Amino acid sequence: MADLDVTIEGGIATLTMHRPEARNALSNEMRDALSEWLHRIERDDDVRCVVLTGSGDHFMSGGDVKGFVELEAMEPDERWSYMAHRIHDLHTVMFAMRRMEKPIIAKVRGAAAGAGVSFAAACDLVVASDDAFFVLAYVNIGTSPDGSSTWFLPKSIGLKKAMEMAMLGDRHSAAEMRDAGLVNKVVAADDLDDEVDQLARRLADGPTKAIGAAKRLLTTSWEHQMERQLQLEAEAFADCSLTDDFAEGVAAFVGKRPPHFTGR
Repeated sequence: MADLDVTIEGGIATLTMHRPEARNALSNEMRDALSEWLHRIERDDDVRCVVLTGSGDHFMSGGDVKGFVELEAMEPDERWSYMAHRIHDLHTVMFAMRRMEKPIIAKVRGAAAGAGVSFAAACDLVVASDDAFFVLAYVNIGTSPDGSSTWFLPKSIGLKKAMEMAMLGDRHSAAEMRDAGLVNKVVAADDLDDEVDQLARRLADGPTKAIGAAKRLLTTSWEHQMERQLQLEAEAFADCSLTDDFAEGVAAFVGKRPPHFTGR
C-alpha cells in the first residue's frame, strides 16, 4: 500500500512508514493506510504484537511541511476547515492505536519529529537507537502541536518537560528521552533490529488477552477515580481467569515449567 509497508509473520505485524526520500514525512496516503491496517490488525486474532517503524535512516519526520505552502492560496475559513479536518483524520489513527488491545512497539532510529513524536508516544513501548533524536518542532513553523502529543507527553514525561519541548522546539537525544520517560530502552544502532525482534517475540508469545487488559486498564486509569479503577481491575482479572492462557499459566506455575501461551 502506498507509503506503508506491512508484513505479518509469526503473530507480529510490522508497519513500516515508507517515504525514505522525505524522512518518512506523513502523507495523506500514509495516514489512511495506517488507519486501515490498524483496524484490520485489531480484528485479526492471529496478530499478537505490532511494531511501528520507519524505512531507511529515520522513524518519521512529522508532517509534510512543504505542502503547507499551498495553504496560502486558501481563504482563512477554507484553510481553517482544511487543517482541522486533516488533523482529525490523523487523530483517528491515534485513537486506533490506544484502543487496540495488542501491544505496539515503536522502533525509532534517526528523526522522530513533530507527529513522529506523537506516534512514538502513542505506542506502548519505545526502543530507540542511540543516535535517534526527538523534536516537537511545531513552534519553529509558528503553530501548536497536534497528533495527540499534548495528551501523551505530559503523562509520559511530565508537564514541565512537555512545555519545554513544545515551547522551544529543541532536539532531545534518545538517552534524554529515556531518562524523561518517553523511551523505554536505548540500544546501539546496530543492535536495534535484534532488540526489537526479541521484544516483539516475547510479547507475541505472551498471554495476549491479559496484556491487552493491562493496556486498557493503564490507558484509561487517567479517566477514573480509584474506586472505579479498582472495580475495572477486578472485572479484568475475572475475565482473564476464563481464558485458556490463565489455565496454562497456573498449570505451568504449579508444574514448575515455562508456560506456552496461545493468546486465547
